[in-house]
Amino acid sequence: MSTNRYPQRIVCLTEEGTEILYAIGEQHRLVGISGFTYRPPEARKEKPKVSTFLDAKFEEIINLRPDLVIGYSDLQADIAAELIRRGINVFIFNHKTIDEILNMILQFTSLIGCQEKGLELIKKYEIKLENVKQQASLLPYRPTVFFEEWDEPIISGSAWVNDLIEIAGGKLAFPELKNKALAKDRILLDEQVIERDPEIIIGSWCGKMFKPEKVKQRLGFENVKAVQQNHLYEIKSELILQPGPAALTDGLDKLVKIINFTIQS
Repeated sequence: MSTNRYPQRIVCLTEEGTEILYAIGEQHRLVGISGFTYRPPEARKEKPKVSTFLDAKFEEIINLRPDLVIGYSDLQADIAAELIRRGINVFIFNHKTIDEILNMILQFTSLIGCQEKGLELIKKYEIKLENVKQQASLLPYRPTVFFEEWDEPIISGSAWVNDLIEIAGGKLAFPELKNKALAKDRILLDEQVIERDPEIIIGSWCGKMFKPEKVKQRLGFENVKAVQQNHLYEIKSELILQPGPAALTDGLDKLVKIINFTIQS
């Protein structure tokens, strides 16, 4: 069967699709990317930026003549609807957990006729995740980790971030939030964080720099172990807040480093 029957001109409205295409050596099919794309760095230099997370340059996308546009999350429903009205094939993924990220890789690569490459990539990530899990099982204890993805209001970790924290050897400060997909269901009060008394606070304030001093100044946070022992860290949002290759590789490595350092100090 001719591979030309599969999409040859792909626009990725979020970074994970772009990173997957580069990881499987199919970046020549990529004709447009999100302006929030940082990985791999060459994508930012080589490909036209045609969208943000919530907006798109519709005329520019149409002019690129894509035969497939892919995006992520219900928040891109309006962009998807407008492109569909203009006759474009659109596929929006809604992956939230690690298993769903791996499924997304399989679905996306299958959609473009590269299932074998997708399965190879998935196998690589599964081996890494299993290795990290095995190493974490040898840790003397599991420190309590609070992951903050926004500060005003405080919003705690997304499902895949919680998965990664547990794989890396951390204990979730708020395990009851683990399967709450919507950000509005993961809003917390200062008092709730103080009560859970995490040993580690990790900030990844979606698109802006994490400021540990600001966290330390919150009323009552002087009683939190992480503040008392100065275990406040940042993981850049492009490494962990996009549910794709970055989170499964560099994002996970950062979590492991933070948790191991805290245990040893």
